[in-house]
Amino acid sequence: MLEEKNDNLQDADGKLETVSQEVEQTENEAVETSNETVEAEQEIVSEETAPEAEALNEVALSDEEVADDTIVVEEPIASGNEAVDAISNSNAEESEDETLAGRHEIPMLEYESLSMETLVDELEKLVAVEKVMSVKDHIEEIKKEFLSKYNHFIEEKKQEFDAENPDTLEEFHYHLPLKSKFDALYNQFRDKRNIHFKKLQNDLQGNLETRLAIVEELKNLINPQENIKDTLKHFNELRDRWKNAGPIPKDKYNHVWNNYHFHVENFYDYLHLDREARDIDFKHNLELKTKIIARVEELVEEADINKAFRELQDLHKIWKEDIGPVSREHREEIWNRFSALTKQMHDKREVLFEAQRGKETENLAKKKEIIAQIQMLAQEKVNAHALWQGQVEKVEALRSEFFNAGKVPADVNEETWSAFKDAVRDFNVLKNSFYKDIKKDQQDNLNKKNALLAKAIALQESEDFSATTPIMKQIQEEWKTIGHVPRKYSDKIWKEFKDACNHYFEKLKAQKNEVNEEEVEAFDKKKEYLEVLRTFELTGDHKTDLDAIKAHIETWKGFGRVPQTRRHIEGKFNKVLDVLFEKLSLSKKDTDMMRFSNRVEQLSGSDDSRKLENEKIFIMRKIDEVQQEIFQLENNIQFFTNTKNAKKENSIVLEVRKNIAKHKESLETWKEKLKQLREIKE
Repeated sequence: MLEEKNDNLQDADGKLETVSQEVEQTENEAVETSNETVEAEQEIVSEETAPEAEALNEVALSDEEVADDTIVVEEPIASGNEAVDAISNSNAEESEDETLAGRHEIPMLEYESLSMETLVDELEKLVAVEKVMSVKDHIEEIKKEFLSKYNHFIEEKKQEFDAENPDTLEEFHYHLPLKSKFDALYNQFRDKRNIHFKKLQNDLQGNLETRLAIVEELKNLINPQENIKDTLKHFNELRDRWKNAGPIPKDKYNHVWNNYHFHVENFYDYLHLDREARDIDFKHNLELKTKIIARVEELVEEADINKAFRELQDLHKIWKEDIGPVSREHREEIWNRFSALTKQMHDKREVLFEAQRGKETENLAKKKEIIAQIQMLAQEKVNAHALWQGQVEKVEALRSEFFNAGKVPADVNEETWSAFKDAVRDFNVLKNSFYKDIKKDQQDNLNKKNALLAKAIALQESEDFSATTPIMKQIQEEWKTIGHVPRKYSDKIWKEFKDACNHYFEKLKAQKNEVNEEEVEAFDKKKEYLEVLRTFELTGDHKTDLDAIKAHIETWKGFGRVPQTRRHIEGKFNKVLDVLFEKLSLSKKDTDMMRFSNRVEQLSGSDDSRKLENEKIFIMRKIDEVQQEIFQLENNIQFFTNTKNAKKENSIVLEVRKNIAKHKESLETWKEKLKQLREIKE
């Protein structure tokens, strides 16, 4: 649409050239007439322009009023129409600085809902835009939201620092790299803006002087004594110079444009010297303005109201700056049509704004509810760390919900933000009070963990795996039972403890891998030897055979331990021994002790010292049981032997004595086992 208007404007400029050509042709024809005719025409012109000259004198007298902004124009800039005034003011601002026009193309995001990281990313994108003033409002909004969130963040960190260090004289310092990046980007924008302002001020003043000079030339352009051809040529030159003069200060914009158009319209009225040429230009300007009105009628029905309103601003600028006046009979009527349509668009935009204000009111209600929920959490006393973590998660969720709720009415924005910060601050005070109370416990926990860490470090190089492994496992179990330590030490001490434990158990694992290979080899040897042992035959000589069996046992022991999952081969070996002992008619005690020696040998080769200890406890318990049995039997036999009529011991007494002897023999065996076990442990 704008391209179409620009094309039409070029045609309009061409029309004035056509007027000039037609006037030139008329004058040439006039030259060919008699002098009398020329003089007559000039007399007529003088009569017709006499009122015009008088009007021009009135204009000249009113120039002082022009300087006082009291010009009355046909299409007033300050029209009393709110819609037109709003567009005029906006165009005045954009005319001062053409880079402002680009701000319509850059959407204003809901910066309040963005995180600090996202705000900095958006700032980085906007700073890279060449038209620095087109992003000014966006960047200032980002600055406001970032600093609000940053100050809130620092305040929370300071409260945490004070809670963890109540007695410290150290000043609170917190460095956030993101803040440094924000400062650097904003300073970059500020420098670009200052350079832009400096250049703009110089340009604006120079352009203002140029335009005022053009207006002065327009004032003096109407001269009945001057050749109309030269006057038209001068007028076109002034128009071209005006279009290329550049922006001026916005506070001078309406005043200067009013002056310019006032004198342009006077010049057009002066063109009644050549009514046909003037009417052709009036007609062409009317066509252009009628096209603009037709386009505005389409914009009134446009769904995207903001987009339509921006185009309407551009059409107002074209109407005002690029199209000349129309005939007096149409000026008021066509302006009223344009103004009425502008008001319709403005009213639709106001309805949209009203809906937005309604949405902001809804957002305000949401944020008030969120603040109330945080205030309730700020009054709930919790006495456990896990529960406090739950409370913190709730507040964090409410904070995110607050930031995502959208904008609130501008007049309550600061009040709402302040209430939110106060609610979060109250919650943090309550939370920090709890953690301040448990800080002493955390310090005690730190001391306990440091002691366990020292033990773990001292044992991590130990190669006495059977003795060290249970200790290391016990240390780990104790570590689990100790509560939290201060946050600044937590990661460090845990890493050191974990590294020490891992170092030891990696060594243990490597040692076990080596042992496992030896155990598999021992199993293969024992399996092969078991087949040889099954073919062993006794010679009949008791001592020789007993020595041979003992030699087999020692050979068997020499093969070493077998894997845990293959210990069944020991049972097979014991069964072969049982058969040989039975053939040898070895006493039960000797047989039992030889088996026990073999068992103890296996236990002593185990990494688990608890097995030997358990065996010792079992034997001691058996000794107590046998002694109790002997005591009971001896107590019973006294009952029979102290009887007056007992002349001789009967069969029951003999059986009891026999049983006592058997238990005493068993007792000696158990005591000998205990002795052997103690010697091994020593």
